[in-house]
Amino acid sequence: MRFGVLGTGFWAERVHAASLSQHPDAELVGVWGRDLAKAKAIGAEFDVPGYADLDALLADVDAVSVALPPDVQAPLAVRAAEAGKHLLLEKPIALSVEAADRVVAAAQGAGVASVVFFTARFMPGTSSWLQQAARTVLSGGAVTWLGANYEPDSPYKDSPWRIEHGALWDLGPHALSLLVPVLGPVVSVQAGAGRRDTVHLVLQHASGAASTVTLSSTVASLASGVEVWVHGDAGRLVLLPDYDAPIEAHQVAVDELTAAALTGGTHPCDVGFGRDVVAVLETCQRALASGCSEPVTR
Repeated sequence: MRFGVLGTGFWAERVHAASLSQHPDAELVGVWGRDLAKAKAIGAEFDVPGYADLDALLADVDAVSVALPPDVQAPLAVRAAEAGKHLLLEKPIALSVEAADRVVAAAQGAGVASVVFFTARFMPGTSSWLQQAARTVLSGGAVTWLGANYEPDSPYKDSPWRIEHGALWDLGPHALSLLVPVLGPVVSVQAGAGRRDTVHLVLQHASGAASTVTLSSTVASLASGVEVWVHGDAGRLVLLPDYDAPIEAHQVAVDELTAAALTGGTHPCDVGFGRDVVAVLETCQRALASGCSEPVTR
């Protein structure tokens, strides 16, 4: 499958483009960016052209791998889907349910395959954990995700959309991508704010289970880390996600998008699931503003 990368930031270069350039069964055709000089520079690194014209790139590829801010990603994903291109998108797919719905409608209307790159979902340890969790009755779970995004050596310290929208929208999708498959859809949310961009969430799931989520991008580096677990009849099941191999995870996502495109199947992390994640995040935002429990509108 021939891919174009949309984006010229750190993640686009070091993960999306690097993954595709090394992939044995995919071809990196080119890089598009709002800054043509950056697109050409990244393209030169991987011996492909940089594009200023999105339509020109779309004409040359079968699929796009998008690493852009979510408010930029959503309308471009619609354009790519309407052009008949399969979608490998970043999380969150949009910053509103309205925008996410347009992405879903475009993908469904064009009959293209889609995968959202929730990084941990494409790692072998996560697959085993999900299978274990599916074999027991679960009562709840918890995710604590503390990051130090704004340390001097962080590649994300100058990311405008992360600075504006914080850990809820940056890290929240990762937490939901792990809790929802095992505990069921989220039906209501309670939320409280901590220091800087720290948020604390209590999620009620359709299964009757409840989970808690703590997210921050602004902790001290020595406090950073990720903890994920669920509990039930079989005790506590702990996931130890390995986020040190994003290229390998992205290549798995490429394989699974290719398989979905060939078979016409629906991937568990397609844009429909991505849209449901946006709906929960939007509800969390309302709950933070109101200080009240909020139902999730499906």
